[in-house]
Amino acid sequence: MPEIQPGQSLKDIQAQHPFFVGIDSDGCVFDTMEIKHKECFIPNIIKYWNLQAVSKYAREAAEFVNLYSKWRGVNRWPALIKALDLLRERPEVLARHTNIPELPDVRAFIADGGALSNDMLQKRIDQTKSAELAQALVWSKAVNTSIADMVHGVPPFPMVRESLEALRRQADIIVVSQTPVEALVREWQEHNIDNLVRVIAGQEQGTKSEHIRFASEGRYADEHKLMIGDAPGDLKAARDNHALFFPINPGQEEKSWQRFYQEGMQCFLSGTFAGSYEQGLITEFERLLPDTPPWVKAG
Repeated sequence: MPEIQPGQSLKDIQAQHPFFVGIDSDGCVFDTMEIKHKECFIPNIIKYWNLQAVSKYAREAAEFVNLYSKWRGVNRWPALIKALDLLRERPEVLARHTNIPELPDVRAFIADGGALSNDMLQKRIDQTKSAELAQALVWSKAVNTSIADMVHGVPPFPMVRESLEALRRQADIIVVSQTPVEALVREWQEHNIDNLVRVIAGQEQGTKSEHIRFASEGRYADEHKLMIGDAPGDLKAARDNHALFFPINPGQEEKSWQRFYQEGMQCFLSGTFAGSYEQGLITEFERLLPDTPPWVKAG
């Protein structure tokens, strides 16, 4: 099974082909971003962080951060902080005098720079005895339970399987994600595409940038490395590793995968991807994900 086991390093992966491809999972391979956030993350944010009095605004803030902004795809902990910060500044929330938690201990956990996983959070709790972090872990586990119960039967986008089957003949493919490995493996196995990738890496193995670096450094030419993703964090992970980037545009996923299969993949494998072709893709992608919430008036 293509999964990194505890203690095994992505650095141990040996190159079998001249090309390397990292692929995000949620919102990129599977149309799961909406259901995970709207049905699993957000109800638990409202429940466990006592936001019932401003639930409408909490939902809007969390949806903007996780689905419709440049923060799309960020790890759950920084995403939670960003959503709470946006909520705290909103005039309608201020008018209701609702306490929005600031979560200083969660911020410190993020700032440490380690893997932002439940296992690492538990270690931090053991060290600090923080009640806030203990509550954060309860929330995170509740999210995972909701996802395991709710999210199933969601197939890959059209042309994903065909793209993976074609790519694997010339490229070493790994899943690069901030989703817990257990959920990733379950979803990829459910649809029988886990055998089309070398490794499934999740939040337990570090950041997306680290996944790519550990798995590709010193083994592939820069122009032979590609990241496929649906979020700015995927683009950053690519750039951090001098890799190319093909965006799966939010709201246009089927069209994006069709384009990759018909032209993007061949451009990558033939060495004509870098330059104007890639820049055109990225310009179109970045226009879709703003950094200002719709409730904030321009100017």
